[in-house]
Amino acid sequence: MNFFNRLKGFFTFRSRNKNKNPQSVIPFRLNFLLWIVGILLLALSVRLFYLQVMNGTSYKAEVKRSDTSIQTNNVQRGMIYDSTGKVMVGNQAKQAITYTKGQNVSSDEMYRIANRLGGYISVPTKKLTKRNQQDYYLAKKSNLKAVLKKVHKSGTTAQYDDAVDYLEKHPNYFRLTKAQKNRAMIYATMSGAYSLSTTYIKQNHVTTKELATVGEHLSQMPGVKIGTAWSRNYPAGKDVKTLAGTVSTTGLPSDEVNSLLAQGYSRNDSVGQSYLEKKYQATLAGSKSQTQVTTKGNNVTKSVTKYAGKKGDNLVLTVNAKFQADVQKAVQDNMPGGDCTGAYAVVMNPYTGAIYAMAGMDRNPDTGKSEVDQIGSINHPITMGSVVKPAMIMCGLMTGVITPENNTLTDQPIKVAGTSIKASWFNKSGSANTAVSAAEALEVSSNSYMMQLAMKEGGMKYHNGAQLDLKPSIFDKERYYFNMFGLGVKTGIDLPGETAGYTGPSNQKHIGSALDLSYGNYDGYTTLQLAQYMSTIANGGYRMKPYIVKEIRDTKSNGELGKIEYTAHPEVQQVIPAPKSYFDIVKHGLYLVTHGSSPYTTGRALAGEKPSISAKTGTAETFYKKRSTETLSFAGYAPSDKPQVVVAIAVPNAAGGESNLNIAKAIFSAYWKDVQSDKSLK
Repeated sequence: MNFFNRLKGFFTFRSRNKNKNPQSVIPFRLNFLLWIVGILLLALSVRLFYLQVMNGTSYKAEVKRSDTSIQTNNVQRGMIYDSTGKVMVGNQAKQAITYTKGQNVSSDEMYRIANRLGGYISVPTKKLTKRNQQDYYLAKKSNLKAVLKKVHKSGTTAQYDDAVDYLEKHPNYFRLTKAQKNRAMIYATMSGAYSLSTTYIKQNHVTTKELATVGEHLSQMPGVKIGTAWSRNYPAGKDVKTLAGTVSTTGLPSDEVNSLLAQGYSRNDSVGQSYLEKKYQATLAGSKSQTQVTTKGNNVTKSVTKYAGKKGDNLVLTVNAKFQADVQKAVQDNMPGGDCTGAYAVVMNPYTGAIYAMAGMDRNPDTGKSEVDQIGSINHPITMGSVVKPAMIMCGLMTGVITPENNTLTDQPIKVAGTSIKASWFNKSGSANTAVSAAEALEVSSNSYMMQLAMKEGGMKYHNGAQLDLKPSIFDKERYYFNMFGLGVKTGIDLPGETAGYTGPSNQKHIGSALDLSYGNYDGYTTLQLAQYMSTIANGGYRMKPYIVKEIRDTKSNGELGKIEYTAHPEVQQVIPAPKSYFDIVKHGLYLVTHGSSPYTTGRALAGEKPSISAKTGTAETFYKKRSTETLSFAGYAPSDKPQVVVAIAVPNAAGGESNLNIAKAIFSAYWKDVQSDKSLK
């Protein structure tokens, strides 16, 4: 009431003292200020009443509110061992700079942290995209505001895409310095992480200076920590890396990100990208640790470990590391030059399908440079040549065009109307026409014998100059039996990326190629298929599924191999419906290839090897850039009377020589030294 009386007196005083001293105006100003203060106090009282009385309970609850979430962290990846328990692929621990993204962290906060951290460490920027740079540039509010002004829009969220679109259309609007790109890469890594998930900012080549500097400033960079990362190492030699595969180091592979996210992976997870690492990703990855985190705002108030995580399980391979290295060396040392495009070898247990070694080299004839390519044994289809002839003999026996008692044909040049002469390597002119049995046809590698079988199977009676009266169905018949033994079909090995091979055109226009198919000079097969096919003959008719992982085992507390969680068992894919007498003929022929007395015996260079080797060599007429070449192959087993091991070899575009036989000698010798003593056979 006193205040209002003063207000009333103010107007009376004003009218009475118009002509008085100016100093008398001071009380008027004071009263005016009191009026303003009174209004403000009244507004404050109303606001406090609303907050404390009307909504006090809800605001108190908001202040006390906390969020509980689960934070996950990666665990050590499982290792890969050879058949003797030797580590082939292990883990090497190293210090790293990590970032755990807060649950409600803002882009402004991450921008600030990235800029500060970027002053202490340097990270690779090769994978920094244009969009990463744009996002970093726009993360600074003044930059975003300036760009939006260019597009005549205001705001910072709804128009963000318009700002990005402007930068896309005006690439010269901004350019990041080297230091800014470093910070942009860090910002991109932070932004890509999920809430309460830990990602690696830098895990390779972290210097002691970087660790020390970051450690001194951790309190200024919430979420940044010094942690531990693991990288793959190869105690048995890096050559095995092409067989084991690789692991991503910068999060999920871009071409598989959606499918992996659907499986529960985080964007920043490391996963297997190829071969064993990819095939057994779920096994090797293990189970992430889980920590229950309680937060208030951006601060962690409590953390409790709910699950410590489980290290990935380990793979134990059928491969012997020492033998694998020796086989790889044999392939590399005996690979010819010239137009040769590589060399491949597979060593297999004929009764179980276990792979003892898988080696390979890929070569560029134009530069002469070569590199390890062990997996080429399963994904490079090669025209193998005469090595497939035992399958053709079995085809002839199983279709009844020859029998164990009646299987002699005359090796002679084959001349059908409208085509050039096709003949065996030793009888191109017809001067060496001779009668050969099925076994002898293998010994001397008779092309003529195989072509006559194909014509008989197609219902054609051959005579010199006859029309090639065959239907395209002959292709299907030959391939049916080849497939039965494993040629031209995927083996099903526990490795991704296997190919079924190459199948040539099979219409009437290419009917003459049915004769080429019969002696291995048409379709293409992988070296692994060659090994499976020869194993089927060696064991008497059981096509075994090849495999390379023998066991899956966990890890003991002391780091050693733990209990077995999975064991691979031999798997029969097909039983060949043929009597033992058929296999006996083929096996006798394979023995003659290396021990026969004919002047045309093709594998006599192996006659002195102990234990005894039975085999089939192959030479295919091939081309490299229109230049004529020869592809050499080999498939054999030892000992001849009781097979223990099968070796398959392919040397594409070798241009002659005996590189296939030289590689075979070295491999068999290494097997009896590294894997199984030949003394155990006595």
